[in-house]
Amino acid sequence: MRTLVLLCLLSSAALAQPASQPTQPTQPSSGTQNYTLKATPKTVAWGYYDAAAPPVLRIHSGDTVEFETLITNNPTRLERAGVPANQVEQSLRDIYKEVINKGPGGHILNGPVYVEEAEPGDTLEIRIQKIDLAIPYAYNAFGPLRGFLPEDFPYSKMKIIPLDRERMIAKFAPGIEIPLHPFFGSMGVAPPESHGRVDSAPPGVHAGNMDNKELVVGTTLYLPVHARGALFEIGDGHAGQGNGEVDITALETSLVGTLQFVVHKGTNQKYPRAETPTHYISMGFHQELYEATKIAVREMIDFLVAEKHLSRDDAYMLTSVAGDVDITELVDGNKGVHVMMPKAIFTK
Repeated sequence: MRTLVLLCLLSSAALAQPASQPTQPTQPSSGTQNYTLKATPKTVAWGYYDAAAPPVLRIHSGDTVEFETLITNNPTRLERAGVPANQVEQSLRDIYKEVINKGPGGHILNGPVYVEEAEPGDTLEIRIQKIDLAIPYAYNAFGPLRGFLPEDFPYSKMKIIPLDRERMIAKFAPGIEIPLHPFFGSMGVAPPESHGRVDSAPPGVHAGNMDNKELVVGTTLYLPVHARGALFEIGDGHAGQGNGEVDITALETSLVGTLQFVVHKGTNQKYPRAETPTHYISMGFHQELYEATKIAVREMIDFLVAEKHLSRDDAYMLTSVAGDVDITELVDGNKGVHVMMPKAIFTK
């Protein structure tokens, strides 16, 4: 995986100023604060992003939040699939019992978090500092009318997959061990107010359910702010995933993540972008894969023109000779495509 990097790089990546955002970050005058946001019936948004959603936590630019996030499945199904009752998190039981305001999507998202300095036209920088496994198992499942091949698999099946936290592998089956690269399938901000409540499943200009396996520890995500306070939400923990996520689920699990938030004023960024210690990432989301690819490629060209000062002709050529165009996911309404541009090619 491209974003697997040495631990010695992580601290410098977390502290570096964003290459894709040249403006100065806004920092609170009183210094940064650290917060913890547990997943409870009062702190989750079930299945939606919404500019009208009341925030469950208010922070300032520069602050850090440790998020507790929950597996996207219900306690009964997990137990029926073989998870011991004492390994089903009590917070998951509480949320399924008490949360009534939910939908139209199915993701249990922690938030929204209101960033005081964030306003429409700004960029919210999210530095992914730490991700830990919260439980010793994941699941993978498919169902009728879902996934990339519903005509081939017109029935439901769920598999519980043990996770070895010491060796950081998933024991998929005898003789099959999958290296773990935990990341959050969904990280996003509120869409524009005019969009109303949007389904948590399709990714879009607000980011959301990107299912981008590159967004591991050491990565920085840059999101355009559409609503005052940004209203950040996070969830859909994955212990690992293949590009495409073809059956509609990854190694679905509960994660605990530590993220730092920095506001950049007046950037007028239009679309989500990201940066790893080794690559710049542009993204595209659309119902049609072809159109999603066009968006991602154009976003990379725009980035190279703005931040590397290339002509549009050279940016187009460079994307062709050095960029990798990858399918992010195929199964969430909007398809996802991302372009990986290696940093090492820029010698100055």
